[in-house]
Amino acid sequence: MILQDRATAEGTRRYKERHKKDCLPNHFREAGELIASSIGFGTYLGEADEQTNALVTIAAIESVRRGVNLIDSAINYRSQHSERSVGKGIRHLVESGEASRDELIICTKGGFLPHLNQNQADWFYRQYVEPSNSKLNMTDLVAKQHCIHPEFLLEQLNCSLTNLGVQTIDVYYIHNPEIQLSEVTKETFYNRLRAAFEVMEEAADAGKISAYGLATWDGLRVPPTDHDHLDLARAKSLAQEVAGNKEDRFRFIQFPLNMAMPEALVAPTQKVGEEQVPLLEAAYRLGIIPIASNSLCQAQVVGKIPENIASAFGNDLRTDCQRALQYTRSAPGLLTALVGMKALEHIEENLTLTTVSPLGRENFQELTYSIVELLKSMHRGADNWTFDVANLSYPVSISLPA
Repeated sequence: MILQDRATAEGTRRYKERHKKDCLPNHFREAGELIASSIGFGTYLGEADEQTNALVTIAAIESVRRGVNLIDSAINYRSQHSERSVGKGIRHLVESGEASRDELIICTKGGFLPHLNQNQADWFYRQYVEPSNSKLNMTDLVAKQHCIHPEFLLEQLNCSLTNLGVQTIDVYYIHNPEIQLSEVTKETFYNRLRAAFEVMEEAADAGKISAYGLATWDGLRVPPTDHDHLDLARAKSLAQEVAGNKEDRFRFIQFPLNMAMPEALVAPTQKVGEEQVPLLEAAYRLGIIPIASNSLCQAQVVGKIPENIASAFGNDLRTDCQRALQYTRSAPGLLTALVGMKALEHIEENLTLTTVSPLGRENFQELTYSIVELLKSMHRGADNWTFDVANLSYPVSISLPA
């Protein structure tokens, strides 16, 4: 069964209203005309087996029951099993009457080859290059795993629609596009990105997606001098060119943001006009909605948050995972902090935050200063933490969107 409809203003507001007894109002935020939960359900990690499938399906259902209406996946996560598990959970919720399709913001990604356990280059050749009507060739495959050719992206999008069992995907990301820069020049890359945006706009016109964006790892948070750097303003300009006389649908970005990777807040990696600003500030100025991935730094924070920083979160939070998630979702300008959850005890632990207000702006800024100073000292070898702080070696300034 294919679920009709998409996330709507009326539906997402209805969802928020239904959860007002068990979630604080400021757990929800506006994303254009939609209302999204400040914590989103992520589906990245896990084995591609039936046991994990069942856990992901149950976790998706429980998360929606407890105040999460944004669900994130990707076609390559667990070799398509994550999308299919999410789709099963959504169908259960809709068929049981616990949620409506128009209340849920469903996000996924394309760009990586979807099969992890076979010779991917051979599979790509047979599937996309060998057919006589194909416009692809092997040079469109980068690092033996990544492709953003329009023909490939459209086929992957259609597959994701089937996996999720929906008529429309609310946000479709081009997944880690910076990987392309490992083999092609900047100009070739932006030409490829423009072509990808063209097929995204066509998919939006056809009702297959509502909006699209870039889901990145390094690209948006590394310095402009880095080979993998992505220029967000240039990408937005390309989308506007492609859209022509109508508003473009390039509206979202996704990137890591956590207590160990605060570059989106503090590092001036993006140029908007004549000014170098951090990523969150750039997104705000360009009218792009930011979503954070890796909010818990894959649980590396557990047991490693110093007491002086942990105490700044107050007495309402009892675990390091709660503190880490609270920090990320409190970033000014951020829509949603994604967190992967399978076990019910982790869902209960993380979603305790639906009853706790995010950090105030002043407290968040003070915490950020403390965290940056700590990370800088660790980068100098003052401690044995192994977090990703390599990109904090250039001047740091705190710049928070209004």
